[in-house]
Amino acid sequence: MRLVTYSQGPAGAARVGVRVGHRVLDIESASRVDGEPLPNTMKTLLREGRGALSRVQALAKAAQSSAGRFSGAMHEERAIRFLAPVPDADRFVCNGIAVRLNASLVGHNTKVAIAEGTGLREPELVFVIGRPVEGFGAESDPLDYIFGVTLLGDLAGGGQEREVVGPLGPEIVTLDEVGDPYDLWITCAVNGEEQARVNTGDQVHRLGEVLQRATTLEPGDMVSVGPTGLKSRLALKPGDVVECSIEGVTTLRTTLVAE
Repeated sequence: MRLVTYSQGPAGAARVGVRVGHRVLDIESASRVDGEPLPNTMKTLLREGRGALSRVQALAKAAQSSAGRFSGAMHEERAIRFLAPVPDADRFVCNGIAVRLNASLVGHNTKVAIAEGTGLREPELVFVIGRPVEGFGAESDPLDYIFGVTLLGDLAGGGQEREVVGPLGPEIVTLDEVGDPYDLWITCAVNGEEQARVNTGDQVHRLGEVLQRATTLEPGDMVSVGPTGLKSRLALKPGDVVECSIEGVTTLRTTLVAE
């Protein structure tokens, strides 16, 4: 299953959807066709738990076989604006430190204005928490707490800035569609030319270690363990198109423009 947060138009409210092929089914609208309404934000949906998510999966299957019933809830991908999959996470832990502000996150296919000296620090695999984490022990399996994964393109400004903006997305992919999250190839290309390739098995920071250091995490919180394939920050310029990918799974695209 692949979940997205999106809006219709620049001023549209954030909504949560599930991919059905190359289209997006609005979860809250679809749920009204067939029962009680489901939440219309990603964080709230994840905190509803397994029952709500099972219902989302059932709605996606129903929309494939009975598209007409859900026509009012279905959107073509080109007609929506992708937002960060979890735009309002309470905590975003990067290598054990909660540093990233929600205001710095943007979605897939976004045009990002950059200043001189902006670079790409690294493409990062991001784990999305699916059940509460508290008192995580060394004997626990960290994947038991993970709903799915997404991607972060860690853009950094010149000087002392921590970040300019963090493209995140395009979607949350559930673990059953990802395979082994410790054996994924993360790539980064600029203008179609690959600049980085790293396997998540080579991560310096392991997910279990980060969860042990985190005091409490809730569904919808995010954890980046920062796989890096760049020996130094990659210089970028207006006009560049940056594509960060989980090879064979999903691609996050960002177009850079001048300030």
